[in-house]
Order: sequence, then structure tokens, then C-alpha cells
Amino acid sequence: MSDVAKLAGVSVMTVSRVVNNGKHVREAKREAVNAAIAALNYAPNLAARSLAGAGQVRIGLLHSNPSAGFLSELLIGSLDQAGRDNVQIVVEKCEVGDHEAEVARHLIDGRIDGVILPPPLCEAPALLALFAEARVPAVSVATSLPPSDVLSIRVNDREAAAVMTRHIMSLGHRRIGFIAGDPTLSASAQRAQGYREALEEAGIPVDPALIVDGLFTYRSGLDAAELLLELDEPPTAIFSSNDDMAAATVAVAHRRGLDVPGDLTVCGFDDTALSTAIWPELTTIHQPIADMARAAVELLVGIVRRQSGDESVATDRVLDYILVRRQSDAAPRQRPRAIPMALELNFAGGMRSAKAVALGLKPNHLVEVGQLP
Repeated sequence: MSDVAKLAGVSVMTVSRVVNNGKHVREAKREAVNAAIAALNYAPNLAARSLAGAGQVRIGLLHSNPSAGFLSELLIGSLDQAGRDNVQIVVEKCEVGDHEAEVARHLIDGRIDGVILPPPLCEAPALLALFAEARVPAVSVATSLPPSDVLSIRVNDREAAAVMTRHIMSLGHRRIGFIAGDPTLSASAQRAQGYREALEEAGIPVDPALIVDGLFTYRSGLDAAELLLELDEPPTAIFSSNDDMAAATVAVAHRRGLDVPGDLTVCGFDDTALSTAIWPELTTIHQPIADMARAAVELLVGIVRRQSGDESVATDRVLDYILVRRQSDAAPRQRPRAIPMALELNFAGGMRSAKAVALGLKPNHLVEVGQLP
């Protein structure tokens, strides 16, 4: 900046005002500074600007999510917003249990300014208590029922699950399987509740046999789909609480020789990259994970830099979700009823099948196809 000032024949303060689009700079001096900047190929040092101005913010992002797709979206959003706000993101893996206290203490001792907690850490009481005690603001991302004293960014999981269930019913399905998520998380319970409420409002009894627990993992989705499809009367559609388990359901269906969506409709939740990386592409609920992460960073930066008073900070932000329809859902396959043709039953060698005997049919008996049960 000193070199620019010297070449332009102005003070360093004038250069600073031009770089920061400040007022009270004569147009001739502004042009001289811009010409010097171009000649010297000068670019402001962002780190130095943050130290001299608002101060650099360090935000921790703890993760222990079994879904790689969810974590990827979270990182994309947080890093994108961090670049805009000149924020340093410190990413740490953290397992729920004894390890969580160790990781939290490490960040607190390192003078972290704020922390983002995605599932399942967003609902870890001991972790939230540690940051609250240290006066480090924490934002819970994708928790469904946040406490009133916890900052949170989320969608309405219950409502979104109900919307998806209604969509599946609108296609004609009445026997709909549901793969729940991790039973320790509020989002799992809320999505299951939305599924039940949609069935009940349509007058369809909730069948406990059609609800199977998963853990938001692909492996748990495989096991859950097997249980549902082994039922004496399997579902014609399966709604999974996340895309990983929905993708696993599609894999099980293919292994069993079922066509998706011809024989089985499969829908997911989240709209991660996996939803469009398999065939057929998943119909799913778009949870704006990247936007939730951006909002979390923005919220923490505002608190740390005191850009907004405590009274204006929204402790619970609910973002919009979208039902994204792709190729994995369709009306249930229907058996043909009566069609205008006759079927001649010829029994070679005078032998009749057990079905023919049960129906009282004789050789060369003509019946309408629609008359066959």
C-alpha cells in the first residue's frame, strides 16, 4: 500500500479509502490510485485487513455424520461463506462420548470464536454445555426440536415428511414403508411423525410392520429394506429418512429383480449428491444443507463481530425445503382387469394344472381373461 501511495503521490490513508470504496476522495486522486494499483499489480492482504479492522473470526466445525453426502454439502456451504466473510474454518472430527469433551477443550483453549454442530453433535447435551460454559456461541444445524437457549438452523422435518408421504399417496400407493433414521435424534422422530400424520389424515391405518429403524447409514438402509421387502405383503413404496438409506433400498430392489419405480417407488430425504448419482435418480426432499451452513457461519460472524445486538439475533431459523421429483416414483403397478379377448386353455396330454382344477376348468374351455381371479 505504501508503494501504491508513493507512485500515486498520495497518502497511505487515501489509498486505503480508495481500496475500501470510501468517500471523500477526489476523483483525480482516485484515478491516480487506481492507475498505481494496476501498474504495481497490487492486491489487498485480506489477513492484514482483518487484523487491522474487524478482526479475523475462527469458527470450529465439528462433524460425526455417517452420511458423506451430508458432510460434503455442509463443508461446501461453510467454506463458501467463510471465504466471503474472511473467516477461518477449523474442521475437527468428533465422536459423541468421551472424545467430544477432549475436542471441545482443544477448540476452547485455542480461542475459537464460535462453533457449528451438525447431527448428531447438534443434540449432544454435554458438548453444548461445555461451549455454553466457555461462552463460545454454538449453532446447531439440522436439529428438529432445538432448546430455546440454543442457536439453530433447520427445516421443518415433520412437515416435509408429511408432504412427501402425501405425494406418494397421490400416486395411488396405500401400503407405504418407512425407514426411520437414528432414533436418538429429534429429526428422525419428527420425520416419522410426519409420515404417520399424513397416513392418518388420509384414513390409512399406520401399520407398525411397515416402519423400520435405520441409522442414516447405507448399511442400515440395506438391512431395513430387506426387512420390508420380505414381508408377506411388502409395500409398494418405501420412503427413507435420508438419501443414503433410499439408495440402499434401490440396490436391494434391483438385487431382488424389482423394477424401480415400476414395482417399487423409492423416495429419500436431503437431496445430497448421491440422489442423482444412482439410477434411477431419487425423488427426495431438498434440505438446503449448504445454505444452512452458510447461515450458521453468517450468524456466528454477526455475533462475534457484534454487527447485530443480542435482541435482533434469531435463535431459531427455519429454512424452506423443496420436494424434488425425479425418476424413482410412479403409480403402483396394476394387474390388468378384463380385456376384450378370450383365452383358450389347452391341456397337453389331458393333464390339468392345479389352478385349472381349482377353477373347474376343462380342456379347451374358453373363458374371458377378466374372469380369472
